[in-house]
Amino acid sequence: MQTPSQPRPFPEFPLAGGSVRPARDAQDAAPAHPAGLMKAMSPGVVDFLFRQLVAGRSPVDIQWQDEGVTLTAQPAGAELARRLAESDLDALTPTELFHYVRAAQRLAAWAEGLREAAVDRYCQPGNTQDGVARADEHP
Repeated sequence: MQTPSQPRPFPEFPLAGGSVRPARDAQDAAPAHPAGLMKAMSPGVVDFLFRQLVAGRSPVDIQWQDEGVTLTAQPAGAELARRLAESDLDALTPTELFHYVRAAQRLAAWAEGLREAAVDRYCQPGNTQDGVARADEHP
């Protein structure tokens, strides 16, 4: 007799037209998905690493550095905002994610500087806003 706290196993044989489930030993012997580091590696990554190994080069991918400006070197502005918006955060490594966050902080500081400059310009006494003179400035 089973106690209520123990999970009940699924039946091993089909019930009225169901499918047959493999035995528990067969499931444990051959996992459906590889574990550990191999689980995280796509076929493209495995192919890249194999080609690097065969060619006698380092397995570290450094070719991307020659493809353009990195996020850390990208000046704050519209292009940095576009690149940050188009980045897939799930695809970034921890180091790339760190640089992404730093670039986002740089962009936020730049945007805050623009906002402060606009507020200062708006609040300057004696200036006209929207081309309309103030009531106390009539000639």
